[in-house]
Amino acid sequence: MTQARALSAKANADQKKAILDQAELNLQYTKVIAPVNGIVSNRTVEVGQNVQPGQEMMKVIPVDDGDLWVTANFKETQLKNIRPGQAVDINVDANGKTYKGKVDSIAGASGARFSLLPPENATGNYVKVVQRLPVKIVFNPGEIKGRELRPGMSVTPKVWIK
Repeated sequence: MTQARALSAKANADQKKAILDQAELNLQYTKVIAPVNGIVSNRTVEVGQNVQPGQEMMKVIPVDDGDLWVTANFKETQLKNIRPGQAVDINVDANGKTYKGKVDSIAGASGARFSLLPPENATGNYVKVVQRLPVKIVFNPGEIKGRELRPGMSVTPKVWIK
């Protein structure tokens, strides 16, 4: 009889432990962890709101040193002497500061080639149009301090070709 009560109490304790473990697991499901460090922008949910799997709740803008770069659209006539690794001065319009960087890469094609609706000259005459090619410019390590830059800011890059 005493052994039966002990087994019953152990089974009851195991059941309560399983309920506690399930509650702790469910609590973990309520935490949303961002995949990157950054700034929250455009939040579309409020505290206490139920969300569905895959529902967008906010946008996280990565602003760490390695997450920001400049895409400069140079004319193809300006690319003659530009090579990856060249030093670049990046003047930011928003704060007036100049940052140091380097050319990372030059795109394989012009923006017009990747466009959903590429421009087409339907006049029948050949017209040469100077294209622009994206050049990726990265900031030197440690150059950006204090998260003062944001994606989309206007800059004036100056590539040092000599």
